[in-house]
Amino acid sequence: MQRLLNFFYEYRAFFTFLLLEIFCAWLLVENNQYQSTKFFNSSNRLAAGILGFSQSTREYFSLRQINEELGRENAQLRTELERRAQALTIPVKNDSLVRYDFVSAKVINNSVAQFKNYITINRGEDAGIKPGMAAISISGAIGKVKSVSEHFSVLISILNIDEQVSSVLKRTGNFGTAQWDGTDPRIVNLLYVPRHVQPLIGDTVLTSGYNAVFPEGVFVGIVKDVKLKEEALFYDIRVELGQDFRRLSFVKIVKSQLKTELDSLEKITIGKPQ
Repeated sequence: MQRLLNFFYEYRAFFTFLLLEIFCAWLLVENNQYQSTKFFNSSNRLAAGILGFSQSTREYFSLRQINEELGRENAQLRTELERRAQALTIPVKNDSLVRYDFVSAKVINNSVAQFKNYITINRGEDAGIKPGMAAISISGAIGKVKSVSEHFSVLISILNIDEQVSSVLKRTGNFGTAQWDGTDPRIVNLLYVPRHVQPLIGDTVLTSGYNAVFPEGVFVGIVKDVKLKEEALFYDIRVELGQDFRRLSFVKIVKSQLKTELDSLEKITIGKPQ
């Protein structure tokens, strides 16, 4: 404290001069309209700049929470959309007949450089997630749930050479199977499209809905290359995925209400003696 007092005493002339300058500036602003207006405008710009920077900083640090809230909202809206679509096509009286619910989750680990890539998310059994459920994003199909713990889940990515997605060419209505070949993380192959079909570059590829996992019509990608070898039964079709997996941040887990019923029926049917 003594040092601080000594500092002010030693530089008392400078501080006196500074106070007088501030006082003179105040008198100038108070008694002259032009200077008062300029000071007011300048101070407003400065204050606005400081407040804008402060607000931008707060918004930046709250982006994670905002994204999570948007993800939950999108999941709710997708569930409501499915509910309304079902109501328009089938006169149901029970909400249990709605085929899909959606759970938003954040990606906390994701690989794209392996032959068998996996994705870890921050939702698990506590959110009702079970193995076999599909995962999608706002940009397209992602994969399906492989294993689940109480608070986390691991997904098999579409970028997995063992993963296949039943798909359809939107323009022609012909079915095929989307499968990754382990090379480019933006490209998958569309297999088993017969030679009598006429696929074109730019065609849209969607999920076919031929199972109770992926909803019908989920975007997969756009046809980027079409080849047909002599005597080949099927086309060589390369599809650019809608989702760039290197930038994947949030997914929605698709909870099919009818999957258990479908699996049970198929198991009973296949298990019947001939």
